Amino acid sequence: MAERRQRIDKWLFFARLVKSRSLAAKFVLGGNVRINGRKSDQASDAVRTGDVLTIARGDRILVYRVLAEGTRRGPAEEARTLYEDISPPAVARPPALEVVPARDPGAGRPTKRERRQIDRLKAPD
Repeated sequence: MAERRQRIDKWLFFARLVKSRSLAAKFVLGGNVRINGRKSDQASDAVRTGDVLTIARGDRILVYRVLAEGTRRGPAEEARTLYEDISPPAVARPPALEVVPARDPGAGRPTKRERRQIDRLKAPD
């Protein structure tokens, strides 16, 4: 029996990793997907059960093992049965320190009181 294959753009759409099939095609053409370590450059590249997909998504790297091919874009519970997440754990980043802008007294724009004093000095007598 022949091995079952499915287009990568369809599989990404059925697995609910992208919102539409056209976005899935653009995602693949953008060089964001690797199939078994090989960069996928066409939306028509085939995936089969057991393949490992490496997906670059923003600042995260997702690694999925294909468990089944999709037949439709169903609910999220059904989509999760198509793959196994084998991604490395996300690296915890230290929280960003909040920087409070500080201004030395007398620096920056003058206050309303200071503006009145300046006006009095400049006014002709």
